[in-house]
Amino acid sequence: MDLFRSHVLVCAGTGCVSSDSAKILDRFEELLEKHELEKEVKVIKTGCFGLCEAGPIVIVYPEGAFYSHISVDDVDKITEEHLLKGRIVKDLLYKESVEEDKIRSIDEVGFYKKQQRVALRNCGLINPEVIEEYIAFDGYQALASVLTEMTPQEVIDIVKKSGLRGRGGGGFPTGLKWEFTAKAEGDQKYVACNADEGDPGAFMDRSVLEGDPHVIIESMAIAGYAVGADKGYVYIRAEYPIAVKRLQIAIDQAKEEGLLGKDIFGTGFNFDLEIRLGAGAFVCGEETALINSIEGKRGMPRPRPPFPAQKGIWDKPTLLNNVETYANIPQIILKGAEWFAGIGTEKSKGTKVFALGGKINNTGLLEIPMGTTLREVIYEIGGGIPEGKAFKAVQTGGPSGGCIPAEHIDTPIDYDNLIKLGSMMGSGGMIVMDEDNCMVDIARFFLDFTVEESCGKCTPCREGTKRMLDILEAITEGKGTLKDLESLETLAKTIKAASLCGLGQTAPNPVLSTLKYFRHEYEAHVNDKKCPAGVCQALLEYKVIPELCKKCGICAKKCPVDCISGEKGKEVYVIDTDTCIKCGACLPACPFKAIIKG
Repeated sequence: MDLFRSHVLVCAGTGCVSSDSAKILDRFEELLEKHELEKEVKVIKTGCFGLCEAGPIVIVYPEGAFYSHISVDDVDKITEEHLLKGRIVKDLLYKESVEEDKIRSIDEVGFYKKQQRVALRNCGLINPEVIEEYIAFDGYQALASVLTEMTPQEVIDIVKKSGLRGRGGGGFPTGLKWEFTAKAEGDQKYVACNADEGDPGAFMDRSVLEGDPHVIIESMAIAGYAVGADKGYVYIRAEYPIAVKRLQIAIDQAKEEGLLGKDIFGTGFNFDLEIRLGAGAFVCGEETALINSIEGKRGMPRPRPPFPAQKGIWDKPTLLNNVETYANIPQIILKGAEWFAGIGTEKSKGTKVFALGGKINNTGLLEIPMGTTLREVIYEIGGGIPEGKAFKAVQTGGPSGGCIPAEHIDTPIDYDNLIKLGSMMGSGGMIVMDEDNCMVDIARFFLDFTVEESCGKCTPCREGTKRMLDILEAITEGKGTLKDLESLETLAKTIKAASLCGLGQTAPNPVLSTLKYFRHEYEAHVNDKKCPAGVCQALLEYKVIPELCKKCGICAKKCPVDCISGEKGKEVYVIDTDTCIKCGACLPACPFKAIIKG
C-alpha cells in the first residue's frame, strides 16, 4: 500500500464540475507528475462538500486547508507553494477558515459547526468510484453483520426501534413499511429506491449518489434481506448523468467483489440491482407513478389501496424508500437503534438533509439534527441574508410545501411542526426569501410548476390547479377581485381532498400558506393594484423623484420607447406612465438614484 504525505480532495459534484473542477483535477495530476510528487501526494475526486456557494472546493490534508472558489490557474500556486514548499496559500482559503495566524478546519467553519452527518457522512471524504475507499470507511460491514448475525425480523426491529421515518416526503415510519412488505405474501418481492427528486432547488439525493453510491447499494441489499427480496431497482432521472454513471460503476464494482449477486458473504442470500432511468416527470416521485414507470408504462399514479407493500412492481410486494432514507440504514445497524433515536426530537428522530437556496449567503447542502431551529439554519449555517436585507419567509417541501413567515423563525424543524405551520418536510428543499420577494408571485411560481407537471389523470388536479393558476395570474396582473381570494381557498380545499395522488393533494399548499400569512399582500394586489415588493411587472410604476433629478437625461437615453421627457440641464425629467412598458432600463441607468419603482 502506498502511503502519501498529503491528500488533495477536489469536489467533483455537479455544481463544482460545472465550474471546471474536472480541469482542476487534471491540472493537479499534471503538475504532480511534472514535480515528481505522484508517490507523495494523492489527488482524490470526491462528492459534494456541501458548501456549494464556495465551489469549486479543494481541501488539502493533513493541514485541512480549505481552499474555495478555486480556478484552474490557482492550481499552480497551491502546488508550488503548499505541496512543494509546505506554505499554505492564505489568500485562496475560504474566508471563514482564516483566523489571524490560525487555520481553522472545515468542522470549525460556521456552515459546518451545527451539522451532524449521517446520510452525508462519506460525501466529500472518499472517491465515490473506488470501492476500497468506501470499505475503508466501514463500508459493507453492516451488510456482513446483518447476513451473518441477524434474522430478517431482527433487522426490521432495529429499523423500527430507531424511529427512522421516510425522508422522501410524508415521513411514514420506515420500519413499519419494511414489516408490511416482509409480511406480504408473494413468490417474488422487490426493493426499489426513489432517486427521482424533482423539486425545484433540491439536490439531496443526487449528491448522495454522486458522493457515496455504495451506501445505497449496501442499504438496499440489507432491505432485500429483511423483506425477502432478491431484486432491486434504483429509479433515477436521466438528467443526473454524473449520479447515474457513478452508481453504475459502484454496482459493477460490488458485483465484482461478490457484494451483489449470488450467495453474498457465503450466506446463500442473493440480491441483484439495476438502474431504471426516468424522463424527468415530477409526478414520478409519487410511489405508484414511479412503479408504473419502472414497468415501462406512462408515469401516472394508481389508486391506493392496494399499497406497494402488497401490490407494487409487476403486482408483487415492493418496498420503496428514497435515497436519503436508505443512506441512514448502515449507520443504524452499526451504531445501534438507540444511537440514532438519541438524535432529534421525540417524534422525529435522526438528522435531515436540506438543500438550502434562494436569498441566503451560504447556499448548499447541509445535514442537521431534527429539532434545529429555522433561525439556526438561516443565520448560523446559512450565514444570513445577502446585503443585510430582512428575512421574510422560507419555503420548505418544494412545490408540495408551504411558506413559513419570519414570525415562526424559532420553530424547531421536524415533521409535525412544519405540518402545523401549513408546510411539510418534503424531500428537503429549503428556499429562503427576503423583503424583495412578492409572496403572491411565489405562490404563482410553484403552482405554475405543478400545473406543468400534473399527469392529468384526475380532474381535481388537472383542472383545479389550472384554474387556481389563472386566478393567481390575474391577481399579479392587477385584474383580481376579493371574490377571487375566496375562490382560491375553495378550489384549494377541494383539490386537497379529491386529488388522486400526493402531487395534487399538496399542490395548493403554497397558495394556502401565503394566503394565511401574507393575505395583506394579496389584498394590496387586488384592492390597491400595487405589488408591495415591486415584483409583479403589470403593477409596477416608475417615477422620477424631482428633488433628486439632476436633469442629465441619462434615463431618457436608455428608454427604448421614448416615454421619458425633459430638457437636459433645464427640466426635471418625467416618465409617461401610459406609454411606459415597465422594462426597468431607466432604474439602474440613473447614477443619482432619482428613479423609483412601486
